[in-house]
Amino acid sequence: MRAQYLLRFDDLCPTMNWRIWDEVEEFLCEQRIHPILAVVPENQDETLRVSTGNADFWNRARAWQARGWTIGMHGWQHRFVTKDSGILRVNNYSEFAGLSECEQECKLAAGIKIFRGQGVKTQLWIAPAHSFDAVTLRLLPRFGLRFISDGFSTFPYVDESGIAWIPQQLWSFRRRPFGVWTICLHFNLWTETDLSAFKQAVSCFREEISSFAEISSRYKDRRKSLFDSVASQTYRSAAVFKSSIAASFMALRRPASLAQRGPSGQHAAGTNR
Repeated sequence: MRAQYLLRFDDLCPTMNWRIWDEVEEFLCEQRIHPILAVVPENQDETLRVSTGNADFWNRARAWQARGWTIGMHGWQHRFVTKDSGILRVNNYSEFAGLSECEQECKLAAGIKIFRGQGVKTQLWIAPAHSFDAVTLRLLPRFGLRFISDGFSTFPYVDESGIAWIPQQLWSFRRRPFGVWTICLHFNLWTETDLSAFKQAVSCFREEISSFAEISSRYKDRRKSLFDSVASQTYRSAAVFKSSIAASFMALRRPASLAQRGPSGQHAAGTNR
């Protein structure tokens, strides 16, 4: 079976890059693509204040939900308060990893309360900076969060506690022979050139782009295997190594092609087929 891809857009909040997003949203509708949207319940991250706050944000969020797009809870405030890399060991900063159970529970409760108050439903957890720990995992089901968009396995799987992991291994379009690959896109950083590159890449990959609903249903009974563990470790090491190399070049020049944030938060090069 050929590879399938999911598109995940991170850092949606009232002060996001609306000029670019409006064009992205229109294009996704034209292409009948159902993306994953990582929504920050109560943004307090200054780097995400790209535009003037949009008072209509939650109306838009409810419209995305009604359209069948998947909304995930992207932390609480997107504020990094520890230097703990968490389970995945991707970044050495976190909003959750390293905090006590009480502190994490309060943050999750606050985020879910905002979602519910705004009529937004979710079962999907998307941790800022890919950083969370065993305490986080233990708490997620209490809030109805039974899916995680993260990890470097080749296929989705359900862990021992019943949480389904939908892997997120890419930050740009890349051809893979098989597996399920989530491409994480940080549109807040895009220019019109980046947007054009994105549209071109989608046209090349359109037949392989799936949806969260389809993938989560197809793999709902799949358990983690030894292959998943080996593939996860191998791909994680390669991804972090590549991101560190890319970071060294970013001080010199910004890529002209589709720019995104890689696993360590820096921009990464665009379409790679």
